[in-house]
Amino acid sequence: MRNEQIFSVHGDAELLARAGHLLESARNEFLCAARTLTTWPRPATWTTPGPDFTTRKLLTPAALTDEATRDHLRLVLGAGAQVRITDAELPHETIIIDRRVMILAGREAPAGREAPAGREYSVTTSKNMIDGVHSLFDAMWNRSADYTTYLATDTPHLNPESRAILEALSTGLTDASAARRLGVSLRTYRRRVADLMVTLQAASRFQAGLRAGELGLPGR
Repeated sequence: MRNEQIFSVHGDAELLARAGHLLESARNEFLCAARTLTTWPRPATWTTPGPDFTTRKLLTPAALTDEATRDHLRLVLGAGAQVRITDAELPHETIIIDRRVMILAGREAPAGREAPAGREYSVTTSKNMIDGVHSLFDAMWNRSADYTTYLATDTPHLNPESRAILEALSTGLTDASAARRLGVSLRTYRRRVADLMVTLQAASRFQAGLRAGELGLPGR
């Protein structure tokens, strides 16, 4: 469609400069899927429009690493937002505004001659793309845990992939061997190990194994 567009920006500053007005234009619904609270810059003037406005935030356990982030989430909940925690991988961190604008976060990139350091973000108004990702968001949302329920559960929520990683850690495999066994890249494996340590509230891989044993989880 002629009125649909997609463009890319590099870094938080350019995102706010070129798309900040879109973030501030939300009137009915604001959806956000992110691994941590640092994924998206926050417009200084953005506020919740009103009581009929829907805000849903889908986060991973990595977003719960310290009390400061939990304090912020409590403020978000107090303002009427809905927050859920998923143990599933979030391959694309996403914001969808009123089902008319979508922003996808890419990988963190080092500074270069042609682009500043920071993430690359893709912004689109394509209805087909937005509807597809919105459906995926809803599916993950329905399989995730309510924030309060998640925190109240003593035993961490570990999906089969996390349990497989925990088992690989317990067998003493090198990261490269474990990544090959699980069929993922070395970088992806190490990121998932880091996420698992956050889930288990462990400061080291050894402590993660001990924590798993305390909880009676397989893999140790």
